[in-house]
Amino acid sequence: MKFNALMPELYVVNFQKSFNFYTKILGFKLEYQRTNPHFAFFSYHGSQLMIQELVRDEKEEMKLEHPFGRGMNFEIETPDLSELMKSLEKNNYPLTRGIKESWRDVGIKDKLFGSQEILVNDPDGYLLRFKKDLGEKIK
Repeated sequence: MKFNALMPELYVVNFQKSFNFYTKILGFKLEYQRTNPHFAFFSYHGSQLMIQELVRDEKEEMKLEHPFGRGMNFEIETPDLSELMKSLEKNNYPLTRGIKESWRDVGIKDKLFGSQEILVNDPDGYLLRFKKDLGEKIK
Protein backbone atom coordinates (compact mmCIF):
# COMPACT_ATOMS: atom_id res chain seq x y z
CA MET A 1 0.00 0.00 0.00
CA LYS A 2 1.23 3.48 -0.85
CA PHE A 3 0.62 6.05 1.86
CA ASN A 4 -0.30 9.64 0.99
CA ALA A 5 2.09 12.37 2.11
CA LEU A 6 -0.66 13.88 4.28
CA MET A 7 -3.04 11.61 6.18
CA PRO A 8 -5.39 13.20 8.72
CA GLU A 9 -5.98 11.28 11.94
CA LEU A 10 -9.21 12.24 13.66
CA TYR A 11 -9.91 11.63 17.34
CA VAL A 12 -13.39 10.21 17.90
CA VAL A 13 -15.51 9.74 21.01
CA ASN A 14 -17.46 6.64 19.94
CA PHE A 15 -15.22 4.48 17.77
CA GLN A 16 -17.92 2.06 16.58
CA LYS A 17 -20.31 4.85 15.63
CA SER A 18 -17.57 6.63 13.64
CA PHE A 19 -16.36 3.35 12.12
CA ASN A 20 -19.90 2.57 10.89
CA PHE A 21 -20.35 6.11 9.54
CA TYR A 22 -17.18 5.99 7.47
CA THR A 23 -17.53 2.40 6.22
CA LYS A 24 -21.27 1.70 6.01
CA ILE A 25 -22.67 5.15 5.18
CA LEU A 26 -19.86 6.86 3.26
CA GLY A 27 -18.29 3.76 1.71
CA PHE A 28 -14.71 4.15 2.94
CA LYS A 29 -12.63 0.98 2.66
CA LEU A 30 -11.00 -0.34 5.82
CA GLU A 31 -7.30 -0.89 5.14
CA TYR A 32 -6.35 -1.99 8.66
CA GLN A 33 -7.27 -1.49 12.29
CA ARG A 34 -5.89 -1.89 15.81
CA THR A 35 -7.27 -2.08 19.32
CA ASN A 36 -6.14 -0.46 22.56
CA PRO A 37 -6.80 2.25 21.65
CA HIS A 38 -9.25 1.58 18.83
CA PHE A 39 -7.82 2.81 15.54
CA ALA A 40 -8.75 2.42 11.87
CA PHE A 41 -7.06 3.41 8.62
CA PHE A 42 -9.40 4.01 5.66
CA SER A 43 -9.12 4.80 1.98
CA TYR A 44 -11.69 6.35 -0.35
CA HIS A 45 -10.99 6.85 -4.08
CA GLY A 46 -7.38 7.91 -3.46
CA SER A 47 -7.99 9.71 -0.16
CA GLN A 48 -6.73 8.31 3.13
CA LEU A 49 -8.05 9.00 6.63
CA MET A 50 -7.48 7.59 10.09
CA ILE A 51 -9.68 7.60 13.18
CA GLN A 52 -8.65 6.85 16.75
CA GLU A 53 -10.87 6.62 19.79
CA LEU A 54 -9.99 9.03 22.57
CA VAL A 55 -8.63 7.21 25.56
CA ARG A 56 -9.60 8.14 29.09
CA ASP A 57 -8.98 11.78 30.03
CA GLU A 58 -7.63 12.76 26.57
CA LYS A 59 -10.76 14.79 25.82
CA GLU A 60 -10.14 17.00 28.86
CA GLU A 61 -6.37 17.15 28.33
CA MET A 62 -6.82 18.28 24.72
CA LYS A 63 -9.74 20.60 25.57
CA LEU A 64 -11.83 18.99 22.82
CA GLU A 65 -15.40 20.18 22.52
CA HIS A 66 -18.00 19.16 19.98
CA PRO A 67 -17.86 19.89 17.08
CA PHE A 68 -14.28 18.73 16.70
CA GLY A 69 -12.12 20.23 13.95
CA ARG A 70 -13.69 23.67 14.03
CA GLY A 71 -12.18 26.01 11.45
CA MET A 72 -11.23 23.36 8.90
CA ASN A 73 -12.81 20.99 6.44
CA PHE A 74 -11.52 17.92 4.68
CA GLU A 75 -12.03 17.94 0.91
CA ILE A 76 -12.52 14.43 -0.42
CA GLU A 77 -12.85 13.65 -4.12
CA THR A 78 -15.67 11.33 -5.08
CA PRO A 79 -16.72 9.95 -8.45
CA ASP A 80 -20.46 10.05 -7.60
CA LEU A 81 -22.20 12.53 -5.30
CA SER A 82 -25.65 11.08 -5.99
CA GLU A 83 -24.77 7.63 -4.57
CA LEU A 84 -23.23 9.25 -1.52
CA MET A 85 -26.32 11.40 -1.00
CA LYS A 86 -28.62 8.37 -1.40
CA SER A 87 -26.68 6.51 1.29
CA LEU A 88 -26.80 9.50 3.67
CA GLU A 89 -30.57 9.85 3.07
CA LYS A 90 -31.20 6.08 3.46
CA ASN A 91 -29.40 6.22 6.82
CA ASN A 92 -31.23 9.41 7.90
CA TYR A 93 -27.91 11.21 8.15
CA PRO A 94 -28.28 14.96 7.50
CA LEU A 95 -26.25 16.97 5.04
CA THR A 96 -24.72 20.16 6.34
CA ARG A 97 -25.12 21.63 2.85
CA GLY A 98 -26.63 20.07 -0.26
CA ILE A 99 -25.11 20.11 -3.75
CA LYS A 100 -23.41 23.36 -4.67
CA GLU A 101 -21.66 23.97 -7.99
CA SER A 102 -18.50 26.06 -7.76
CA TRP A 103 -16.18 27.45 -10.42
CA ARG A 104 -12.82 28.67 -9.12
CA ASP A 105 -10.05 30.79 -10.53
CA VAL A 106 -6.79 29.06 -9.58
CA GLY A 107 -4.44 31.48 -11.34
CA ILE A 108 -4.28 29.77 -14.73
CA LYS A 109 -4.95 32.30 -17.47
CA ASP A 110 -8.53 32.31 -18.79
CA LYS A 111 -9.53 29.07 -17.02
CA LEU A 112 -11.92 28.20 -14.24
CA PHE A 113 -12.04 24.81 -12.56
CA GLY A 114 -15.38 23.43 -11.46
CA SER A 115 -16.78 21.02 -8.94
CA GLN A 116 -20.03 19.93 -7.36
CA GLU A 117 -19.79 19.63 -3.60
CA ILE A 118 -21.75 18.59 -0.54
CA LEU A 119 -20.90 19.16 3.11
CA VAL A 120 -21.52 16.68 5.91
CA ASN A 121 -20.34 16.57 9.51
CA ASP A 122 -19.16 13.24 10.86
CA PRO A 123 -20.46 12.05 14.29
CA ASP A 124 -17.82 14.13 16.10
CA GLY A 125 -18.44 17.25 14.05
CA TYR A 126 -15.51 17.09 11.63
CA LEU A 127 -16.60 18.83 8.42
CA LEU A 128 -16.23 16.72 5.27
CA ARG A 129 -16.55 18.32 1.83
CA PHE A 130 -17.13 15.70 -0.86
CA LYS A 131 -16.29 17.03 -4.30
CA LYS A 132 -16.96 15.76 -7.80
CA ASP A 133 -14.73 17.29 -10.47
CA LEU A 134 -16.54 19.12 -13.32
CA GLY A 135 -13.42 19.91 -15.33
CA GLU A 136 -12.51 23.33 -16.63
CA LYS A 137 -14.00 26.11 -18.68
CA ILE A 138 -12.89 29.40 -20.23
CA LYS A 139 -13.50 32.53 -18.14
